[in-house]
Amino acid sequence: MASCSSLLITKRTLLSIFLILASTHDIKGCFTHIFSFGDSNTDTGNLLNIWQGDEPPLFGLPPYGKTYFHRPTGRCSDGRLIIDFIAESLGLSHIPPYNGGNKEKITKIVDGVNFAVVAATALDATYYIEKGIDKPFAIFSLRTQLGWFKEVLRSACNTSSGDLSSNFFTAQPNSSIL
Repeated sequence: MASCSSLLITKRTLLSIFLILASTHDIKGCFTHIFSFGDSNTDTGNLLNIWQGDEPPLFGLPPYGKTYFHRPTGRCSDGRLIIDFIAESLGLSHIPPYNGGNKEKITKIVDGVNFAVVAATALDATYYIEKGIDKPFAIFSLRTQLGWFKEVLRSACNTSSGDLSSNFFTAQPNSSIL
């Protein structure tokens, strides 16, 4: 079984290969959309937009976002995340969070959708509850994020099965994209 450090090296290696290929070959246009799942490494604002606390989370306050976006965006970074660099290298705009703050579900997909949530887990909350572990953000597990993805597919395709139609990804101007 691989250790955590070897898995991290593998992820970094794959990411490095992708970025090298993206910078040395013209792959713009080959990929037209990004659908991102994960945690703080890729969250572009989901947790900030669904936060229920009286005070915003730390990454929802300055100086987060000050350097690149000039305001907090919900990214756990002062600037862009790796997902932003990937989108830019593909010629896409920054991928908006699924929970975009306007309380409306995304029905028009321009360059993709980001489902990642800070502190999300791969395992569901029930696993942690059974083990007696307090993991409040397990409610945004990978299963939850995949459920949101299925909602987007059903909504955008206007079908119950989620089959992609030929006009599903129609580029529309959207002022909510960062």
